[in-house]
Amino acid sequence: MRKLAIILAIFLGIAALGAATLAGRAMRLRASLREAAAADEKHSIMVGSLTRNYLLHVPDDLPPGKPAPLVLVFHGGGGHDWNMPGFTHFDDLADQEGFVVAYPDAENRNWNDSRGVSTADDVGFTRALIDDVARSHSIDPSRVYATGISNGGFFSNRLACDLADKITAIASVAATMPKPLVAECKPSRPISVLYIQGTEDSLVPVNGGTIGFVCGRSRGENISLAASAQFWREQDHISAASNVKDLPDRSDDGTHVRREIWTGGKDDTEVVVYTIEGGGHTWPGGPQYLPKLVVGKASQNLNATRTIWEFFQGQQLP
Repeated sequence: MRKLAIILAIFLGIAALGAATLAGRAMRLRASLREAAAADEKHSIMVGSLTRNYLLHVPDDLPPGKPAPLVLVFHGGGGHDWNMPGFTHFDDLADQEGFVVAYPDAENRNWNDSRGVSTADDVGFTRALIDDVARSHSIDPSRVYATGISNGGFFSNRLACDLADKITAIASVAATMPKPLVAECKPSRPISVLYIQGTEDSLVPVNGGTIGFVCGRSRGENISLAASAQFWREQDHISAASNVKDLPDRSDDGTHVRREIWTGGKDDTEVVVYTIEGGGHTWPGGPQYLPKLVVGKASQNLNATRTIWEFFQGQQLP
């Protein structure tokens, strides 16, 4: 009995040490994300009866008189606008490439992506945000893009459906299409779409199904990555076969990246899919924000931020 008690005490001690280590890492990550967002401008606008907020990053050396592209970066469910600058490093890339970045903040920490996780008018908020930025900065209206992770990625899909007159192209990370959105989606024009999805995503199954942890509360359903790409190919009137390429591994982290591109859509639209084999519910190239046992691996074999920007650079409203 004494031996069993000693073993149990050791086990509990290790567990407590592990929990303390994880808590410490989480606190350090939170502090670094807040620090990265501190230099960005804070903005508020009225949408209906609600005050909505967003962060804005404008590079210091944008060419005068030349309208700049605008990239909207949507946080995941339960997140905040300040999570995303340090999480994605879009600010750094914007400084290098000369575009403006906005980080919207959800009303109840969740975006209304059609799954019933929010009732806020987030499409209206996005439209108002674009107009607000354009009033104070020289923005190219033909080059406004949306991207996000998880709930923010699902919502980017909704923007492709409901705001295609304003949004040039979207990129969805760790999110396919929400199942309810499929029947509702009636985009006003063809639109280019990019997906980055891990095969070992424990929250958003790559083959479709129930969203959320296996033992947790359901967050609705998604369709598969393959079905999502097929949906947008049909919207874009793409009939050509895809070009498939396995990208070289840059890191020995147990992940591998396969890229599939369908081109030749109406108005030069395309659909691009990056499948992260072995990847989890993460932003490739970003931090391992939770343990791998919880969210899977954050692949370092792809820089999602740069990949998304390179995709956006080739897209412009007709």
